[in-house]
Amino acid sequence: MPGLMRQLRGLGGCTTPIRLDGQRTEHTLNTTTGEIGPVVHHLNSADLPAGNLLVRCNNRRATRCAACAETYRRDTYQLITAGLRGGKGTPEAVATHPRVFATFTAPSFGPVHNRPTKGRCRCGIQHPTDAPELGTPLNPETYDYEAAVLWNAHASKIWARFSIYLRREVAKRAGLSQREFRDHARVSFAKVAEYQRRGAIHFHAVIRLDGPEGGDTPPPAWATAELLADAIRAAAGAAEVPGPVLDGRAHTFAFGDQLDIRPIRSADFDGATELTERAVAAYIAKYATKGAETATGTLDRPIKFLAELGRKSIPEHARRLIRTAWTLGARKDLEDLRLRAWAHMLGFRGHFSTKTRRYSTTLGALRTARAEWRRLQAHIAHGDENPVPAEPDSDDSTLVLAHWAFAGTGLTRGEEWLAASITPDGTEGDHA
Repeated sequence: MPGLMRQLRGLGGCTTPIRLDGQRTEHTLNTTTGEIGPVVHHLNSADLPAGNLLVRCNNRRATRCAACAETYRRDTYQLITAGLRGGKGTPEAVATHPRVFATFTAPSFGPVHNRPTKGRCRCGIQHPTDAPELGTPLNPETYDYEAAVLWNAHASKIWARFSIYLRREVAKRAGLSQREFRDHARVSFAKVAEYQRRGAIHFHAVIRLDGPEGGDTPPPAWATAELLADAIRAAAGAAEVPGPVLDGRAHTFAFGDQLDIRPIRSADFDGATELTERAVAAYIAKYATKGAETATGTLDRPIKFLAELGRKSIPEHARRLIRTAWTLGARKDLEDLRLRAWAHMLGFRGHFSTKTRRYSTTLGALRTARAEWRRLQAHIAHGDENPVPAEPDSDDSTLVLAHWAFAGTGLTRGEEWLAASITPDGTEGDHA
């Protein structure tokens, strides 16, 4: 029982772990001579209390696994924060670089129920914040569901086009050619995708101007937040992606007219009323764990047959979007969009969070640091009072021979009962 409790506690609250059968053997290895030493550690899944190796699912969706999603949210927060104030390998000088927080929205596909800042909705009603009709069309029969799905499918391409144009626009305002711009400055960003209640993707992004080597070098004197914001407006207005021609109708996709750009200020210098680094990082991290199911009530996993919708309790607006994606997915000229595979995501198949290489640290680096911390904690749990961190430069390395096979997902009912009795202390995700 104590061993099983330790194995379950190591999941960090994950309720849908992956079960693996197999074994892992570690030998010492002299990297200079190539000599393989004796076995230093052997693990067989059959010897574990659960009968399998239990691995966290690491799903970023809060609706699928709240514990793993919380870890992903914290990692995203640290990644965004490092690019705003430094740390985790990013110099603190980035806090002085020009930075803005920008929101890019989708165009209109027809009027929907909303909550304007002034007045009432077009339907004549002032909706409460939790009204289920918010984001649904005023007239579903005239709403352009086809364009809405295709917009989601092309949203990532529009962002890619925008990022190219942004560098051109910054260079133009600095009086530089695109080739010269590389020697003077660099654009770094981190973004997250969010679904609006109408089911359309939009992007939140932190965009920063650096020197030619990224955050390690200061930006040139002409680089200002105002110049960056002006370049973003121009690039967002110019970024267009040609879409398919369906039944004689040519589609072209671009960002909507609503574009919000706000300079990021530090509360330490400009007062707490400004948009602070912490607020921006928390805002972006919050949406990193949300999907279409959170905003529109759609599904959080793929469907194999359209008939499955009949057994799902989802809003009619989401149902229509899924049906439209499924219908368009049958067309040969749209097969590269894989709309049926991504119908549950309303056509969007891009990454929810992305960043440029030099913005800050990576999620992989954060996971590696956390894994190393857990390794050290495991040594302490086994009686080693002074565990030694891994030394990759040592001549004596480790040869790992492992073979694992998928054995299922989830916990048994008994394991679920035991896992529910473990009180999370909230510290496991904080040590990285």
